[in-house]
Amino acid sequence: MKTKVFSLFMLCLGVQSLMFGQAKDMVLIEGSRYIPLYGRDSIVVEVKDFKMDIYPVSTENYKQFLKDNPKWRKSKIVSLFADKSYLSNWKTDLEPNDSIHPNSPVNYVSWFAAKAYCECQNKRLPTIDEWEYVAMADETTKDARVKPSYNAQILAWYEAPRTKENRIGETPKNAWGVYDLHGLVWEWTLDFNSVLITGESRKDVDKDSNLFCGSAAVNATDLMNYAAFMRYAIRGSLKAKYAMKNLGFRCVQDIKKENK
Repeated sequence: MKTKVFSLFMLCLGVQSLMFGQAKDMVLIEGSRYIPLYGRDSIVVEVKDFKMDIYPVSTENYKQFLKDNPKWRKSKIVSLFADKSYLSNWKTDLEPNDSIHPNSPVNYVSWFAAKAYCECQNKRLPTIDEWEYVAMADETTKDARVKPSYNAQILAWYEAPRTKENRIGETPKNAWGVYDLHGLVWEWTLDFNSVLITGESRKDVDKDSNLFCGSAAVNATDLMNYAAFMRYAIRGSLKAKYAMKNLGFRCVQDIKKENK
């Protein structure tokens, strides 16, 4: 009898540890109403409470996902779900190139693969509005968009080259406790291609995406708008099967799903 009780205790302890492991690197984001910049014509958006990963998904995280889910390995993935660049910086199905640090953000991952990874964690990709809502915070203020110095810093990050040597968590966390939303890699969102950049037609996206690194952002009248313009432009140029050097992801979780 004592043996059974001890075994049951250990099982419960193991389950609790597993649950903690899934949630320990997430932080609660308290939702609110806000006005996104660039491309939304001052429409107020409501963001509900949710949890967000503190860090983007690392190469080591993704390696474990591939071990558990063989169909997402580079030699097995269906071409419908990823282009030829998918995990092109990995030397084998389960080994990245030697130059890639395990704590670097995973990149060369398609939207389909990123979505599958999050779902395997009982999570999902953030929506654009959720991502933008959290990303407008600096180290002390949850809406730092009115600070010229902060917006200039973001633009400086965007202009700096991103390399495989950059690692997760080396820049200060923002007011929510989230790291690396700016300056490390671009990140997939659940609805990445749903925002109309100029507000008139989906065809405009291709036109505006060509301005991505240029100075001709028609609607970006200040630093604050221009930083947002760059994000909307890169999203508008993507397709779900694309895998790019400077594109990674992180996951979020609905509060209501967690409490079930």
